[in-house]
Amino acid sequence: MRDFLETLQEDAAKDPEQRARELSRRELPKRFYKEATHVAVDGGFAIHLDGRPVKTPGKAALLLPSEALAAAVAAEWQAQQKEINPATMPLTRISNSALDAVSIRFGEVADDITRFAGNDALCYRADDPQSLIDTQRRLWDPVVDWAGGLLGGRFVLIEGVIHAAQPEALLAAYRARLSDLTPMRLAALHTITSLTGSALLGLGLLEDYLDADAAWTAAHVEEDFNIERWGEDAEAALVRAYKRKEFDAAVLILREA
Repeated sequence: MRDFLETLQEDAAKDPEQRARELSRRELPKRFYKEATHVAVDGGFAIHLDGRPVKTPGKAALLLPSEALAAAVAAEWQAQQKEINPATMPLTRISNSALDAVSIRFGEVADDITRFAGNDALCYRADDPQSLIDTQRRLWDPVVDWAGGLLGGRFVLIEGVIHAAQPEALLAAYRARLSDLTPMRLAALHTITSLTGSALLGLGLLEDYLDADAAWTAAHVEEDFNIERWGEDAEAALVRAYKRKEFDAAVLILREA
């Protein structure tokens, strides 16, 4: 069996639209139920399809920790049309991953997120043009400074793409903050970190320092700069819209799980 973290990293490296296309090319199961609902049970909230509980691919009960999250997951199932398409069900997919995999490999997933912090996108700065430099400073410096203060140190800023190591004590403090998370919230944080390239933006969302729009804008400084300069590619816009749906699903889980 391939290592779970290897699979996570491969999936994160794929273009989100590519992942959606791969899912849609599979033979999708037909919708067999009339109504999807959420039901309070021992241990949380279950998703029922015409009264029958949904299970994860690993055959565990799909249990959600809050009613708000369960209602949102049930809405994903209710929104399916003639077929059940996992590409359009990010809440369900992240929840399945949390229950089937992250709960078992918690430490490895937390370590993987911490490695992002050691090579965080917000620490790598452009050396020109000045307008991009200024925007990075305006949107990124407050996050980097806040995270450093929270963790008891200072992150190293790098001009260009040559790697520079971050202080080990700082990374250890980051890793320690993940230890008490539930598998559901850790899975959501991993998704956010993979989509944005920034464990610091994920930390900002986790600690309620940032809201979703602020984190999303900060994650796309360079992309937005290029759009302003050269215009927006239609296919790239579709990819970004798909990524935003994944991101919003993960943020909802982070907030409600």
